Amino acid sequence: MAHPRHHLDSVIHSPVRFSIASALAAADQVQFHKLREILDTSSPTLSKHLSVLEEAGYVRVEKSLHGRRVRTHATLTESGREAFDAHCRTLSAIAEGAGSDPLATDAGRAD
Repeated sequence: MAHPRHHLDSVIHSPVRFSIASALAAADQVQFHKLREILDTSSPTLSKHLSVLEEAGYVRVEKSLHGRRVRTHATLTESGREAFDAHCRTLSAIAEGAGSDPLATDAGRAD
């Protein structure tokens, strides 16, 4: 049986991209400046990671004009939501010990 880590999504696995996907999974869309605040990151870092997610088809980034200001907002796509959910399930399986050797001893483990 292969260890669950082999099913982790390398696009989402980055801490910043995982955090972006998590924030977008909780909302229909999030404005760029709000996402930057939520993640406590810089604009260039957020832009870079949004681009990676967008290239993978996981995020849709759109710009709209409000008066003279351009607002950028991001949305998790259906495939992005599916990938994020699968990634979370895989992390849970790893945390719960799936793939570990059931015959391994608990040596050194405090109960």
